[in-house]
Amino acid sequence: MGFVSRLAGDDADVLADPRFRVILLGSVVSPMGASLVSPLLDSLVSVYGVSEARIGLVMAAFTAPAIVAIPLVGLVSDRYGRKPVLTAGLATFGAAGAALALTTDFRSVLALRLVQGIGFTGIAPVLIAATGDLFTGDREATAQGLRFTTVGLSLAVFPLLAGLLVTLAWQYPFALFALGLPAAAVVHRRFEEPATRSADDGATGLDWRRLTAVLRRPRIALVLLGRAVPSVLWFGFLTYNSIIVVRFLGGTPGAAGALVGVASVASSIGGSQVGRLTAAFETRRVPLLVGTAASGFGLGAIALAPSLPVVGVGAVVVGAGFGVVLTLYRSTISTLAPGDLRGSLVSLGESTGRVGSTLTPVAMGAIVAVTTPRYGFETAVRGTLLGVVGVAMGTGVVAIVLADRYATLAD
Repeated sequence: MGFVSRLAGDDADVLADPRFRVILLGSVVSPMGASLVSPLLDSLVSVYGVSEARIGLVMAAFTAPAIVAIPLVGLVSDRYGRKPVLTAGLATFGAAGAALALTTDFRSVLALRLVQGIGFTGIAPVLIAATGDLFTGDREATAQGLRFTTVGLSLAVFPLLAGLLVTLAWQYPFALFALGLPAAAVVHRRFEEPATRSADDGATGLDWRRLTAVLRRPRIALVLLGRAVPSVLWFGFLTYNSIIVVRFLGGTPGAAGALVGVASVASSIGGSQVGRLTAAFETRRVPLLVGTAASGFGLGAIALAPSLPVVGVGAVVVGAGFGVVLTLYRSTISTLAPGDLRGSLVSLGESTGRVGSTLTPVAMGAIVAVTTPRYGFETAVRGTLLGVVGVAMGTGVVAIVLADRYATLAD
């Protein structure tokens, strides 16, 4: 606990809550859906017999269900509780992911990724909402940061393992998804619904009118818009990291996986500092702006990188910025939400993020396909990444500044 206290501050004692420890267990599994597959994409092009432009659909198929399903899952978790939704989500995620090792048919792969994406909708948003149920104020921000640190540690280990295992056989990395099954069993047996949620909370859990009224508040609408930005930048990195490393710079799938791991460690460290940042600044505008700029400049460095060391530096910067910004947005949404609508609003925030992460690989693939005949594949990829950086950073800065202004006016 001494090391954790030095890392996260005085509120690190949130780890003493056994319910939060179960949340952390689920957080080990939750990020694997995207990060484990990222370093494999270049290797899977020949396995599935598809083009480099189409391989990005493996990422998009996973993220797409969340756009629609996550808001519904949030409403269900408000009404019926976090535990049954989380248990079902982990079990579905693990089973569908492990089944990917059984087929090379691209349509079947996309179908399994869709099912896995549906399972994911019952994991991450529920973990975020449950953390908000347990804690408030700076303690809530610290808990969200520690939860994201756990995610980051998972991100550091599993992509590296995946990159190494794929060199033995393409099927082996997918076996790691099976960890979702024992995690589901532990949640089913050990997780207790936070005491801050009562049966009366569930009575209004499906009140669409109240939720719609909350969404009409300008500050909340802007925060939800900004929530998509870190997802766009992160998935730009995950989708084309292996292409840049392996195809352009002569690296290996293992090196690509290691870079995702490096970025993930940086993101976990960044996320762990969110409690301190919320206590140090009067508003969250400055850390959000700095984190957004770091993510954008880091991805820009990767897009222009002439060598693997430069990609490594860019991965550290984009990861650190991503950890700070994503955790701050999640904490802000959880804090702004009424208690009986927390699951619903948090889920909408995650759905907004999924819109960004789903459209990013699809749009980038389309732009690369259109521009490659004229400019060449490498120039098309690097130029498209720079375009994503410009659009995402511009959107993020506008959302942050205006949201902070509305918060000041409300005060």
